[in-house]
Amino acid sequence: MKRINFTTIMAFMAVMALFSCKKDTRSLDDQLTAAGTLSAPANATALKLQPGGSSVPFKWSAANAADGGVVLYEVAFDKADGNFSTPVYRVLSDGSGVQAQATIPQDTLNKIASLAGIASSSTGTLKWTVMASKATNVQTTTGTNSLQITRPAGFAVPPTALYLTGTGTEAGGTDLSKAIAFKQTAPGVFELYTSLQVGNYQFTDKATSAGIRYYIDGSGTIQQGSQTTTVGTTTGPYRIRLNFNVATSNIVSIQSLGLFMSAYNTEIGQLSYTGNSTWSNARIPVEFYQFSWGRDERYKFALHTSAGVEYFGSVNVNNVAPSGQPTSYFNLLPVSNAQWDNTYKFDPSIDKRNAKVDVYFRPSAAYTHTATAVN
Repeated sequence: MKRINFTTIMAFMAVMALFSCKKDTRSLDDQLTAAGTLSAPANATALKLQPGGSSVPFKWSAANAADGGVVLYEVAFDKADGNFSTPVYRVLSDGSGVQAQATIPQDTLNKIASLAGIASSSTGTLKWTVMASKATNVQTTTGTNSLQITRPAGFAVPPTALYLTGTGTEAGGTDLSKAIAFKQTAPGVFELYTSLQVGNYQFTDKATSAGIRYYIDGSGTIQQGSQTTTVGTTTGPYRIRLNFNVATSNIVSIQSLGLFMSAYNTEIGQLSYTGNSTWSNARIPVEFYQFSWGRDERYKFALHTSAGVEYFGSVNVNNVAPSGQPTSYFNLLPVSNAQWDNTYKFDPSIDKRNAKVDVYFRPSAAYTHTATAVN
């Protein structure tokens, strides 16, 4: 009897499998036609953009893929004299690129217009078309539509950080490593409590020579450029607010900061500016007011500016005693001038003693204050 060699059998089976298996391969069909008519916005449409305005729908007739598969679309924008070889911007269509329309926010169109060289508060022309693609095959619609864009005042791409520098600042010079940081209160909106002296100042989005420079012109509008703003003879503490979304500035001098005690309905002491966004008074005499039901210890702060009096107090309309409360209890927020609302309560140890009061409007943290008893 012949023995069957197992190794021989396995080799035979492998050869048979190799010849019996037919690889099923199909080539990818990436053929497609370009998108058709650009239907909206119509050619030569005029758009007056507004910050946060309603989105604008861009529509066109669909492209056709030879295999009936999915086609991806991008809206391409270019300058009036461009040929779309290097568009200034592309936007994927709705539905992650599969729909024959793109809903584009006005803020994005404002950014595109800026990239195309249209200045803020100015009117210029963009043109757009559609690029359809399947795999590596990209077909650009031969037709284009133009848009007459009027940009709002402001910066299409506002800074995400801001610094104050110059001879008129607390840093006292142009050493950018000593530039003073602003607090960002909203996208494109910045605020700083600081002092200004005779000299000049400007702003930068980086505390290095690589930063973009800004200045305030004679009308109070924020402009990009290396010019500076001059500080005259009115020196002292200021609050600087800048809104790059609409290119506006609001700068007020701070005349005084008072400790307002509700029961007396008046300010019982004044704090002096000591630098670094801080106001202090080492000894303010405090005596709680005696009512029939007990002694009242409620207080908040009155900020006197060149634009009027503003009040800062607690987030809580009716507050509790400070003992055992988190540090956020002492945070300062703009509040109304209501005599009793949004006040804090002094610690009982301060009654009939002096209080050391410090107010911090520092940009690196929440605005806050401390009040402690001293002899």
